Amino acid sequence: MLKSFKIEPLTRIKDILNRKLISCDLCFNNCNVNRNIVNGLCNSGVKVIVSSYCIHYGEEPVLVGSDELKTKNGVGNIFFGNCNLKCVFCQNYQISQNHLSEANFVVTKESLANIILELQGKNVNSIGFVSPTHFIPQIIEAIELASKKGLNLPLIYNTNCYDSPEIIEYLNGIFDIYLPDFKYSDDKFAKKYSNAKGYFELAKKNILKMYEQVGSELIIEDNILKRGLIIRHLILPNNIAGSYEILKFISGLDKNISISLMSQYYPAYKAKNFDLISRNISESEYNKVLDWMDRLGLENGFVQDFDSKDYYIPDFENRNLPFKR
Repeated sequence: MLKSFKIEPLTRIKDILNRKLISCDLCFNNCNVNRNIVNGLCNSGVKVIVSSYCIHYGEEPVLVGSDELKTKNGVGNIFFGNCNLKCVFCQNYQISQNHLSEANFVVTKESLANIILELQGKNVNSIGFVSPTHFIPQIIEAIELASKKGLNLPLIYNTNCYDSPEIIEYLNGIFDIYLPDFKYSDDKFAKKYSNAKGYFELAKKNILKMYEQVGSELIIEDNILKRGLIIRHLILPNNIAGSYEILKFISGLDKNISISLMSQYYPAYKAKNFDLISRNISESEYNKVLDWMDRLGLENGFVQDFDSKDYYIPDFENRNLPFKR
């Protein structure tokens, strides 16, 4: 349950984070623009853009719940529009890369708080904030409002790891579950395919701060995750992600950390224009990463089936049910 002590850190940091919108450095892009007046590189100003909110059953099993224990209630995910990265292969490109998408709609902090409570009222296991980085000041205010009205579910910070480490420090005690997507170990590819300079070192700093807050042990009750860190990693063709170096870093930090290894890559958005990422991953590439996990002693977590790509293709034109169940 959401402990009452969360009200204090929410109140304490909301003004600090709101001041950052005056010269935005919420992520490593460090636009330093006044988002009350103009948009940053994320194509976002001060108004919060939500693209979809729904019950999502495609997350990790400990988030979705169990049929056997009658806890399969899914995650109440809120998908935010726009993004601070520019991934040419983004599977959510309809909402992340098209800031004029008809799926995107503006919400106030009060209506965002109501969305959070509406999802809680549908008996979901947790509330997931997907791509929250560029709207985290407004999200914190909405969580504070919802907390005062009875929010009592675990909160998930689902990020691309391109946050400012300072921001992750501020979030200590607010988010119960960290779900970072660790994308690259090679900064050359990070820059080319996601316009993310200095990605690897930054992601490592952010992962370390998340680990320091919640550790490696997953706190699970009735097969539902209440607190912990799960690091997602998407296998890319031709080892563009540099998977071994990512897994090696995680193993060196703590072999008990849970990995969510994803095989769902397919050449979405502009990926067909780039030879090295213009195809699905091969079974041999998939098996190689599994072998690296084994060799590095990473035994905790979840692995998508090799043929899972067809299941995870979203369609955000269907705002209320963008994912297949």
